[in-house]
Amino acid sequence: MSEFQQVRTELGARLRQLREAAQLSGKELAERLRWQPSKVSRIENARQTATEDDVTLWGQAVEATPEIVEELVEQACVLLERQDSWRQRHRTGLATLQEDIRDLESRTQTFRVVEPGVIIGLLQTTEYARSVFTRIKRLYNAPDEVDAAIRVRMRRQEILYDPSRTFRFLMSEAALRYRLAPPEVMCGQLDRLLAVTALPNVEFGVLPFEAPLPAAPINGFWIYDRGQVAVPTRTRDLILRDPEDIAFYEHSFEEFHQVAAFREDARAVIVKVLEDFTRQSRV
Repeated sequence: MSEFQQVRTELGARLRQLREAAQLSGKELAERLRWQPSKVSRIENARQTATEDDVTLWGQAVEATPEIVEELVEQACVLLERQDSWRQRHRTGLATLQEDIRDLESRTQTFRVVEPGVIIGLLQTTEYARSVFTRIKRLYNAPDEVDAAIRVRMRRQEILYDPSRTFRFLMSEAALRYRLAPPEVMCGQLDRLLAVTALPNVEFGVLPFEAPLPAAPINGFWIYDRGQVAVPTRTRDLILRDPEDIAFYEHSFEEFHQVAAFREDARAVIVKVLEDFTRQSRV
């Protein structure tokens, strides 16, 4: 067991002890916190990393002393800092990482995403996701949990149908064309994108090759409400919470947004790429 997982296991055990001392079942605690019962179980069994907010709410629900809550919050913060390493995160399991992301998304109302190199996870088909996770497993030597990770990713997509949430997605034409899966899988994936453009709470834009870009789209980024930005790199997932950093990426998003194609123009780009892959699949 890695040091990271050991610390996460210890934190989960201490939170379980607090719950049991308060004579609460996992279901009862989840009801107090308005969480899914599975989240309590995942945290206690070290299958999900508790955030600072998670620990604070947990401590309040079980009436822990402020000193204990402060100590556990510090432990959670240390875990989140260590988790920024992609290699470390993937060693804890592909499915566990997807659960962590799903939990963050459940607390988000407005999503702004720029993705230059891969189909956005919330929009992936099962087979496209399988191809992506297989590559991640090889690259980071992650545990063999591809099927479990796919199941969680598909559950993550249920949030798209929540009309109270807003999704603003920008993808490069290159991301539509990169062969991260066989042509027939890419065709299914592009059909999925055409369907998503019809959702009323989803704004979907494409950065066409001919668009005059404001900057090179080197890294993708996710803006969660106005609270934090996730910037994945090859070796580290940067989690930015400083207001100046958030403002920088908000400005970057708006610059890309100004040159993106939307609605019928975006669909036209997708259809053109789909036709190209259809021809390839027939060869």
